[in-house]
Amino acid sequence: MDYLQHPFKSKRHTVFSKKGMVATSQPLAAQAGIEVMRNGGNAIDAAIATAAALTVVEPTSNGIGGDAFALVWVKDKLHGLNSSGPAPQSISPEAVKALGHEKMPVHGVVPITVPGAPAAWAELSRKFGKLPLAEALKPAIRYAEEGYPLTPILGKYWKLAYEKFKSSFTAEEYQAWFDTFAPNGKAPEIGEMWSSPGHASTLREIGETDARSFYEGALAEKIADHVQKHNGFLSKEDLAAYQPEWVEPVSANYRGYDVWEIPPNGQGMIALMALNIFKNLNEPKWQSAETYHEQIEAMKLAFTDGKEFITEPAEMPVSTEHLLSDDYAKKRAETIGTTASLPEPYDLPKGGTVYLAAADEEGNMISYIQSNYMGFGSGIVIPGTGIGLQNRGADFSLEEGHPNVLRGGKRTYHTIIPGFLTKDGKAVGPFGVMGGYMQPQGHFQVVTNTIDYLLNPQAALDAPRWQWMEGKTILLEPHFPNYLAQSLARKGHQIQVATDGGAFGRGQIIWRNPETGVLSGGTESRTDGAVAVW
Repeated sequence: MDYLQHPFKSKRHTVFSKKGMVATSQPLAAQAGIEVMRNGGNAIDAAIATAAALTVVEPTSNGIGGDAFALVWVKDKLHGLNSSGPAPQSISPEAVKALGHEKMPVHGVVPITVPGAPAAWAELSRKFGKLPLAEALKPAIRYAEEGYPLTPILGKYWKLAYEKFKSSFTAEEYQAWFDTFAPNGKAPEIGEMWSSPGHASTLREIGETDARSFYEGALAEKIADHVQKHNGFLSKEDLAAYQPEWVEPVSANYRGYDVWEIPPNGQGMIALMALNIFKNLNEPKWQSAETYHEQIEAMKLAFTDGKEFITEPAEMPVSTEHLLSDDYAKKRAETIGTTASLPEPYDLPKGGTVYLAAADEEGNMISYIQSNYMGFGSGIVIPGTGIGLQNRGADFSLEEGHPNVLRGGKRTYHTIIPGFLTKDGKAVGPFGVMGGYMQPQGHFQVVTNTIDYLLNPQAALDAPRWQWMEGKTILLEPHFPNYLAQSLARKGHQIQVATDGGAFGRGQIIWRNPETGVLSGGTESRTDGAVAVW
């Protein structure tokens, strides 16, 4: 039978709970979080368990060798964690060009940056967790050792990656990817079991050493030796020097609600900029072509400026305060007319990311995201470990004078962004939409669906999405109303309709009733999403 064929309409309802809730893109990962919560952990422990499990049960989108960001609500305060890693100290535009590259390559050892995910797990556990890190990683270790059957969307993207990689990943440096993810000479099928003993051993070592082995011990040595064996730049010194950074989240007030994001080097600023611009335009109308047009135009402007300016904060040519100011938003809103504009175009690549939200009965909540970037990332796997390394460095520019120009020790413009919503100083809850450059567009659409149209968490996620690609090109989901698509085309937008919803991100939402403490959650219908509750 075809597990990807759905000839009949189906729907999900909002899920409710009181003691605990975890929402993410894989049922087993969500259940891992609830398992740890039942064993005495809080929402932060549950998020760590879920994140670690996702490296096993959704390796098509993330891995141990990726980066992470988190927004954590504890004791009526929001904390931000930036656990994105910098470029190796020895890398430079000249060194990359000397290898024959005119721009940063997408795969291989060159675009590998320091992974931040294991450090994020350890730091979150140290600062806010109730259980030892080793305890939180137990479900993920069990999944890796015993194996699990592939879910439909996971199987779809695993097979697509294998078909692409078997012709392009011919160098010896990629062999460990095939040994790990295609052990029988093919991608595992939907419903077929897959396990990764090396992955389990790595997670166990990370847990037992509070991730220090990954940065200073045996795992660090294996990572650096393999990368440098194949003429990469990442070194043991780069790994040993890494520390995640606690940051002050940034926000924009949208119609009485505060929308929170991680500050640069992340692209969450773009969602806030777009919301600020949009609220200076006409009052939103339900299923209105004029409203969709103004949303798209606001997002175009925010993306154009965000891609131009966002990098390491110290190297941005304009401050985050200015980009989030009312003056900036009003000036940009004034440039929006009744027809599609042609801003400076950008080539928007696809992304590979997982997002999760977790909450407990104590009022702790976390919005967490981690990624290997483009699907499986660099394609480099450390033999025998299950560690797939990210290709985050692919976003660096080799052009001198560009704000995001490559430099050793620098963090690049980063696509992954967790979101959080508050009102009058009280938590509403975590939300997120993963998917490369779809992420701020997904955040924008989820927020407007929730606040402007009062859609419940599941409906806010299920609503048909649009995605600005470049120039005047807008990609629409298959079930986006045709009459609205025609109206947008008459306004000058170049409309394309996708064959499925895979390009439109995968979101999760958990809202908390401040009076009763009841949690309500929605999960992504475009993937193998699940809300696990207690």
